Amino acid sequence: MKARAYAAFTVNAFQSRLAYRSAVWSAAFGDLVFIFARIAIWVSVYGAATSTMTDGVTLPQAITYAIIAGPVLYWDFARLLHDVGTAIQTGDVAVYLLKPLHYPAFLLASHIGHFLFELLLVVLPVVVIAGLTYGMVPPASLFHALAFLGYWALSFMMLFALASLAGLAAFWLMTASALEWFLMSIMTLLSGGLVPLWLFPGWLAAIAGHLPFAWVSYYPAAVYLGRLDVSQTLLYFAIGLVWLAVLLGALAWLWTRARHRLIVQGG
Repeated sequence: MKARAYAAFTVNAFQSRLAYRSAVWSAAFGDLVFIFARIAIWVSVYGAATSTMTDGVTLPQAITYAIIAGPVLYWDFARLLHDVGTAIQTGDVAVYLLKPLHYPAFLLASHIGHFLFELLLVVLPVVVIAGLTYGMVPPASLFHALAFLGYWALSFMMLFALASLAGLAAFWLMTASALEWFLMSIMTLLSGGLVPLWLFPGWLAAIAGHLPFAWVSYYPAAVYLGRLDVSQTLLYFAIGLVWLAVLLGALAWLWTRARHRLIVQGG
């Protein structure tokens, strides 16, 4: 019964986005401008270079990385933080204590709906337009293509866990706006979504490559391009699963603390 209820939350979130069709066009246009700007930077860098970039990365590979690590993997987690922040400020979050559901699971179900909506109506058109304009290289192999799908799912769950942890921290700060900027800054620097980790200084790449943020953008895109061999792909996927288990455990613990805090304040 609960599974059907959470599935209904997913469907409801998807359908609610259909009511704001103008927002679809603005979101697609914004993503398109953003990805074109990122590609233009790489084109300028390679135009000024006399050889391929670090580790033999070609311009088509850099463009493909920009497309994949951007709109494909980097979904709108700010919406999740905004939803949590609004529920806390209005007091609506107290309603979830009266229902037989788990609030983080409700957030996951709802934002799967938002993710699917953005994927079908925003991300895919942007990827097609960018790919037809600049070109995209195919996956390095069938193995890397299949592994990318697994990393893509891991990327979604990793970003969800990170965003939810930041969102639940609003129970103590009473606002989610500062947390949004904080998480966005960290993600911009350490996820590899803007600059691949192979261009980082060695010491920084070693640190960032073992933090959970790298599994959001860098590793899925690197796997797609064949930057990791079979053994490395499996190893880093296993490490990512460990990180995800740790983050989900921390999320469950933090929600328990937040519920008790909410009960105390409300009582």
